[in-house]
Amino acid sequence: MLIICVGKTHAQKKNIRQPKWWKEAVVYQIYPRSFKDSDGDGIGDLKGIISKLDYLKSLGIDAVWLNPIFSSPNDDNGYDISDYRSIMKEFGTMKDFDALLKGLHQRNIKLVLDMVLNHSSDEHEWFKQAKQSRTNPYHNYYHWWPEEKGKPTPRYSFFDVNNDAWKYDAITKSYYLHYFSQKQPDLNWENEKLRNEIYNMMKFWLDKGIDGLRMDAFQYVSKDTTWKKYPEGYEKNIINYYGMGPNLHHYLKEMNKEVMSKYNVMTVAEGAGSTLEDAHALVDEDRHELNMAYHFEIMDIGNDPKGYLLTDLKKAFTKWETSFADKGWLAVFLANHDVPRMVSKYGNDSPEFRQASSKLLTTLIMTMRGTPFYFNGDELGMSNIKFDQIEDYRDIATINAHKNAVLKKKNLKTFMAKQQFISRDNTRTPFQWDNTANAGFSSGTPWIKVNPNYKSVNAFAEEKDPNSVLTYFKRIVAFRKETPTLMYGNYQAYDLENPDVYCYTRTDEKESLLVLLNFSSKEINYHIDQKINTTAAAPAINNYTESPSKKNNNIKLMPWQAVVYKLNKH
Repeated sequence: MLIICVGKTHAQKKNIRQPKWWKEAVVYQIYPRSFKDSDGDGIGDLKGIISKLDYLKSLGIDAVWLNPIFSSPNDDNGYDISDYRSIMKEFGTMKDFDALLKGLHQRNIKLVLDMVLNHSSDEHEWFKQAKQSRTNPYHNYYHWWPEEKGKPTPRYSFFDVNNDAWKYDAITKSYYLHYFSQKQPDLNWENEKLRNEIYNMMKFWLDKGIDGLRMDAFQYVSKDTTWKKYPEGYEKNIINYYGMGPNLHHYLKEMNKEVMSKYNVMTVAEGAGSTLEDAHALVDEDRHELNMAYHFEIMDIGNDPKGYLLTDLKKAFTKWETSFADKGWLAVFLANHDVPRMVSKYGNDSPEFRQASSKLLTTLIMTMRGTPFYFNGDELGMSNIKFDQIEDYRDIATINAHKNAVLKKKNLKTFMAKQQFISRDNTRTPFQWDNTANAGFSSGTPWIKVNPNYKSVNAFAEEKDPNSVLTYFKRIVAFRKETPTLMYGNYQAYDLENPDVYCYTRTDEKESLLVLLNFSSKEINYHIDQKINTTAAAPAINNYTESPSKKNNNIKLMPWQAVVYKLNKH
């Protein structure tokens, strides 16, 4: 048995438990394109979100994180921004945005915007100017390699068909850098003028009253502009080479001083470097940079369709929790717009176990210390759509990876099977509102197909069902909000080598909670560690209608059962 216990001094406890709204919030992520369409064009929009504000309020969530809503040609679904100060026409107008912000605030829900700051669209006015000549003042807003220096040092691109991050421009006779698609040129943060443009843009939105910033791919913004050659195969561990560049902390401290320190906002950057030390350097309070780490180690577990080891998941959660016990703060999540559906990746999305495993995963997120980030639709137990034709996909990452597989004559059957599990489009299908046409998402043809299971998995049906995934989500969110122990209490993991059950306690001076999660599709007779006094244990949360049978410290857990017990502190 491995027990990890985190001890604290009084000063450390006071530091980690210093109340902040963003520590206590439950953040609900909305993918605007797929949430609700108000005008029948098949694309979700701001008025659609506005029409569902009372639904959001009913969830009990405290903040909404919106994926990018800025003007964009949509090469990468809004992550290629052509104007940072205007709204994408498909999504609506600035007037709609103002109405959305007002409606959220009237319901005591805060708004966090997704800022794409590593790159812009190639249709942004800055890049249009940059391509006119090398002497254009905007040319230095991007990274260029002049052709007279020969071929640029190779750099890997995530979305390019050939994975080549350099694109030749005939007008300026030079190559521009794009870590992502060719239509997403990387911004040159070495340029102080560019940085000031970004800071002023951020102030524009913060002055409107938004409550937080999530910064996309921000750990990539600082480049090693010596462009040294990287070793063969570096792309397999690319964060070590692309992340946490030489000037990243300088930029963040400058951004904090110029912008973020002047507002009471949540600030979280996508990614947290490749080590615990990197993450702390980004978010520890005395660093004066960001206030929350959004790391990917847990998300990297379970990417194989064959499955994953629960022991790996437990050890990853425990490692990060232990490191952040006294300093810094974490985002806690199992899904977002870039990964498969939570229940399909970490649970069991078969009809028999979809509901129970969805509830169990929600229990895990809501009983960890850190700020829960929860992706829209997971509160219904939405699952992967599993497209079997490349024509059904809309994600540039999948489409270009397929082109690459064709060029390299890879096994396309194997490729498609992997995409059915891992493609980002699995999590981007329309929100399932009811059992009417197109799941009530749109009166027109949706931009991407609706999951056929919407007739049984939908908000309308689940709101009326006291045992639904949705009802359970609302209950455990309410429980978390009335239980400070879950927000700030100590975490202690037990029995980390157990392949089926995740067992941990959350404890503070006032109360102690025991969390038991059966990550298997079988009944488990589990022996609770004798160090945990379960004599007066009372179930507070249970994803089954009946409490598990318990005798002394032995408990019978049903498949995918999640139970939270209140323990006798004495």
